[in-house]
Amino acid sequence: MNIEQVRDYTLSLYGVTEDQPFGDDILTFRLEGKIFVCLWLGGGKHDMKDSEPRLALKLSPERNIELQERFSAVTPAWHWNKKHWSDVYYEQLENALVQEWIKESYLLVASKLPKAIRQKYIQ
Repeated sequence: MNIEQVRDYTLSLYGVTEDQPFGDDILTFRLEGKIFVCLWLGGGKHDMKDSEPRLALKLSPERNIELQERFSAVTPAWHWNKKHWSDVYYEQLENALVQEWIKESYLLVASKLPKAIRQKYIQ
Protein backbone atom coordinates (compact mmCIF):
# COMPACT_ATOMS: atom_id res chain seq x y z
CA MET A 1 0.00 0.00 0.00
CA ASN A 2 1.07 3.55 -0.45
CA ILE A 3 0.18 6.49 1.77
CA GLU A 4 -2.82 7.57 -0.32
CA GLN A 5 -4.25 4.05 -0.31
CA VAL A 6 -3.90 3.91 3.48
CA ARG A 7 -5.66 7.26 3.84
CA ASP A 8 -8.42 6.42 1.35
CA TYR A 9 -9.12 3.03 2.93
CA THR A 10 -9.20 4.43 6.46
CA LEU A 11 -11.54 7.27 5.47
CA SER A 12 -13.82 4.76 3.71
CA LEU A 13 -14.76 3.24 7.06
CA TYR A 14 -18.10 4.54 8.32
CA GLY A 15 -17.92 7.55 10.64
CA VAL A 16 -14.16 8.12 10.39
CA THR A 17 -12.78 11.65 10.62
CA GLU A 18 -9.23 12.91 10.26
CA ASP A 19 -7.32 15.75 11.85
CA GLN A 20 -3.79 16.88 12.67
CA PRO A 21 -3.60 17.62 16.41
CA PHE A 22 0.10 16.70 16.62
CA GLY A 23 1.38 18.86 13.76
CA ASP A 24 1.65 18.85 9.99
CA ASP A 25 3.57 15.57 9.80
CA ILE A 26 0.89 13.32 11.36
CA LEU A 27 -2.70 12.55 10.31
CA THR A 28 -4.91 11.02 12.96
CA PHE A 29 -8.04 9.06 12.16
CA ARG A 30 -10.83 8.95 14.71
CA LEU A 31 -14.07 7.22 15.39
CA GLU A 32 -16.39 9.24 17.65
CA GLY A 33 -13.36 11.31 18.68
CA LYS A 34 -11.22 8.27 19.59
CA ILE A 35 -7.95 7.84 17.68
CA PHE A 36 -7.42 4.41 16.12
CA VAL A 37 -4.85 5.15 13.37
CA CYS A 38 -2.02 7.65 13.30
CA LEU A 39 -0.39 8.07 9.86
CA TRP A 40 3.06 9.63 9.64
CA LEU A 41 3.39 11.90 6.60
CA GLY A 42 7.20 12.12 6.67
CA GLY A 43 9.74 14.52 8.10
CA GLY A 44 8.98 16.83 10.98
CA LYS A 45 9.41 16.20 14.66
CA HIS A 46 8.09 12.63 14.41
CA ASP A 47 10.83 11.53 12.02
CA MET A 48 12.77 8.39 12.85
CA LYS A 49 16.23 7.29 11.80
CA ASP A 50 14.95 4.98 9.07
CA SER A 51 12.35 7.48 7.77
CA GLU A 52 10.28 4.64 6.30
CA PRO A 53 6.53 5.21 5.88
CA ARG A 54 4.60 3.95 8.87
CA LEU A 55 1.36 4.20 10.75
CA ALA A 56 0.47 3.49 14.35
CA LEU A 57 -2.48 1.21 15.11
CA LYS A 58 -4.33 0.68 18.35
CA LEU A 59 -4.77 -3.05 18.96
CA SER A 60 -5.25 -5.30 21.96
CA PRO A 61 -2.04 -5.95 23.93
CA GLU A 62 -2.12 -9.64 22.96
CA ARG A 63 -2.59 -8.83 19.28
CA ASN A 64 0.28 -6.33 19.34
CA ILE A 65 2.62 -8.97 20.74
CA GLU A 66 1.44 -11.55 18.21
CA LEU A 67 1.96 -9.25 15.21
CA GLN A 68 5.32 -7.96 16.47
CA GLU A 69 6.56 -11.55 16.82
CA ARG A 70 5.28 -12.62 13.38
CA PHE A 71 6.16 -9.58 11.24
CA SER A 72 9.39 -7.58 11.19
CA ALA A 73 7.36 -4.69 9.70
CA VAL A 74 5.38 -4.39 12.97
CA THR A 75 7.19 -2.85 15.96
CA PRO A 76 6.24 -1.26 19.27
CA ALA A 77 4.87 2.22 18.60
CA TRP A 78 7.46 4.93 18.80
CA HIS A 79 5.36 7.78 20.27
CA TRP A 80 2.47 5.79 21.76
CA ASN A 81 1.81 3.40 24.62
CA LYS A 82 3.72 0.33 23.49
CA LYS A 83 1.27 -2.03 25.14
CA HIS A 84 -1.70 -0.79 23.11
CA TRP A 85 -0.10 0.57 19.93
CA SER A 86 2.14 -0.81 17.18
CA ASP A 87 3.98 0.93 14.35
CA VAL A 88 3.25 -0.75 11.02
CA TYR A 89 5.61 -0.21 8.10
CA TYR A 90 2.81 -0.63 5.59
CA GLU A 91 4.86 -0.55 2.37
CA GLN A 92 6.57 -3.77 3.50
CA LEU A 93 3.29 -5.67 3.83
CA GLU A 94 0.50 -6.93 1.62
CA ASN A 95 -2.38 -4.49 1.19
CA ALA A 96 -4.91 -6.98 2.53
CA LEU A 97 -3.02 -7.34 5.82
CA VAL A 98 -2.77 -3.59 6.35
CA GLN A 99 -6.46 -3.14 5.59
CA GLU A 100 -7.37 -6.00 7.92
CA TRP A 101 -5.40 -4.46 10.78
CA ILE A 102 -6.82 -0.96 10.20
CA LYS A 103 -10.32 -2.45 10.33
CA GLU A 104 -9.38 -4.41 13.45
CA SER A 105 -8.23 -1.18 15.12
CA TYR A 106 -11.47 0.53 14.05
CA LEU A 107 -13.59 -2.28 15.48
CA LEU A 108 -11.62 -2.30 18.73
CA VAL A 109 -12.34 1.38 19.27
CA ALA A 110 -15.97 0.91 18.21
CA SER A 111 -16.35 -1.95 20.72
CA LYS A 112 -15.46 0.41 23.58
CA LEU A 113 -18.10 3.00 22.70
CA PRO A 114 -21.40 3.22 24.61
CA LYS A 115 -23.87 0.62 23.35
CA ALA A 116 -26.24 3.10 21.70
CA ILE A 117 -23.38 4.59 19.67
CA ARG A 118 -21.51 1.33 19.10
CA GLN A 119 -24.45 -0.19 17.22
CA LYS A 120 -23.87 2.26 14.33
CA TYR A 121 -20.43 0.76 13.68
CA ILE A 122 -20.59 -2.91 14.61
CA GLN A 123 -23.14 -5.08 12.84
